[in-house]
Amino acid sequence: MAQSQAAARQAGAEVQVRPEPVPAKETDASEIPELPKEAELSAYRLMLLIRRFEEKAGQLYGMGLIGGFCHLYIGQEAVVVGMQMAAIEGDQIVTGYRDHGHMLATGMEPKRVMAELTGRRSGYSKGKGGSMHMFSKEKKFYGGHGIVGAPVPIGTGLAFADKYRDNGNVSVTYFGDGAANQGQVYESFNMAKLWHLPVVYVIENNQYGMGTSVKRASATTELCRRGLSFDIPGVQVDGMDVRAVKAAGDRALRHARDGNGPMILEMLTYRYRGHSMSDPAKYRAREEVQRMRSEHDPIEQVGRRLQEKGWASEEELKDIDKEIRRIVNEAAEFAQQDAEPDPSELWTDIYAGA
Repeated sequence: MAQSQAAARQAGAEVQVRPEPVPAKETDASEIPELPKEAELSAYRLMLLIRRFEEKAGQLYGMGLIGGFCHLYIGQEAVVVGMQMAAIEGDQIVTGYRDHGHMLATGMEPKRVMAELTGRRSGYSKGKGGSMHMFSKEKKFYGGHGIVGAPVPIGTGLAFADKYRDNGNVSVTYFGDGAANQGQVYESFNMAKLWHLPVVYVIENNQYGMGTSVKRASATTELCRRGLSFDIPGVQVDGMDVRAVKAAGDRALRHARDGNGPMILEMLTYRYRGHSMSDPAKYRAREEVQRMRSEHDPIEQVGRRLQEKGWASEEELKDIDKEIRRIVNEAAEFAQQDAEPDPSELWTDIYAGA
């Protein structure tokens, strides 16, 4: 009897999951607000910068020039770029360990980000933080955090400070589908709603937490509904379309900024590489990755629209790519030539308790 009940439960669970990791859409594509020419071009450049930077970082890691962990953002570029297009001066960003794209989207310098990856003194953490631990107070970027789920209480704390100061800013707090099951996430949700904190929780659901599909790891796969018990509204967004992300970001940030408390945006996106550089990603078929690249790539979508609308020719897009590659190559060269931290840096930036 117990076995038959378990089988029934298992069968029911299988009926509920999505059969393929194709991004769902909050609205029909025809209802997504179009971006003006300059916004499309800006999004194209920034997403391409992130893509080329990550490709170069992968090369340097393979050459042994980047140590420790290295989680690439290739495929997910539309999420952070669209959200940054919706944010205003003063809004803060905090995220997990797949963070290079977020740094570049906030305007942090590619040279200094790459220098930190290679452990050099000009890096944002003086070469002592590496891939997962970079900060920029100037750009309101409060890390990269290696502990799964850690950005959520930190981002909630940033929102508490905003509420206390009554400065009109919002904390944009990113975390992944794997982190969505962490207990600290729900403690933070409760406090954020209880105090009506100005925070937007962005779940970057790239379909796989490390090597496990979200369909196998989460009892409910509509992660945007995870805040319902706290009366926190949430929506699913096509995280591969920068226009959809920007539109959803506009609404969520306005919701939080107007004093209505937190909101959850589940960005359905996809990473093309493994969880980290050490992950061969054998848990998914090559055809799945190729299908996502060919049908949903965020950069290719913008490139096609630019050409279809006559806003940029194929040659002009190639020129943009050349310029981006030059910037990234210069950053890589700088990161290899910059000096390593002085040994005395071992004793700086250390908190000594009583």
